[in-house]
Amino acid sequence: MTETLPVERDLRRVIGDGDTQPDGEVDGLDDADLVELFRQLVLMRTYDERSVVYHRQGRIGTYAIFWNHEAMQVGAVFALEDDDWIFPSYRESAIGLLRGMPADTILSWWRGHPAGWWNPADYNVASICVPIGTHVPHAVGLAWGKKLRGEPACAIAFFGDGATSEGAFHEGANFAGVMKAPAILFCNNNQWAISTPLEDQTAAETLADKAIG
Repeated sequence: MTETLPVERDLRRVIGDGDTQPDGEVDGLDDADLVELFRQLVLMRTYDERSVVYHRQGRIGTYAIFWNHEAMQVGAVFALEDDDWIFPSYRESAIGLLRGMPADTILSWWRGHPAGWWNPADYNVASICVPIGTHVPHAVGLAWGKKLRGEPACAIAFFGDGATSEGAFHEGANFAGVMKAPAILFCNNNQWAISTPLEDQTAAETLADKAIG
């Protein structure tokens, strides 16, 4: 059964504020895990910063930065099993790095070079989705297929708040709920859909409310 969040949606804080709020503990993670998570955060930030430089030098084309989005990508992938599938949007273009994908493959993708395409089965990472939200039904379909085959795997689809206003998101979310597909719909709400602020985009109190149906 779908579990909805309580009305009081308090932020669960793990990292302290350096003043009155101490650092918290994360169940199931030891010191080695925390070091690896930090290494992956640095990897993603470094890649993103270098890509911005390459874009300004004209060495790659249009580039969607994900600065300050690293933690949600790294944390989510760290919680997955190797057999689980990832369906990224353009804002998660470098998420394949967390699965061992070479950086030059992703850079080639941004250049429109054939070397930028990969076999999704090699990393369990689907092709980067540029159209808004169209990969959500794909992720749900793969997850449902895994369930039908009796395979213990899930699929996660990353998208921004703007995608929750798209028909493909609602179709995919509804299909996942009806078929009980092992899919995770991960909304990265940064308060903007390109240039449209959140309050001009939805009448829902929170974007999570859209999942109730």
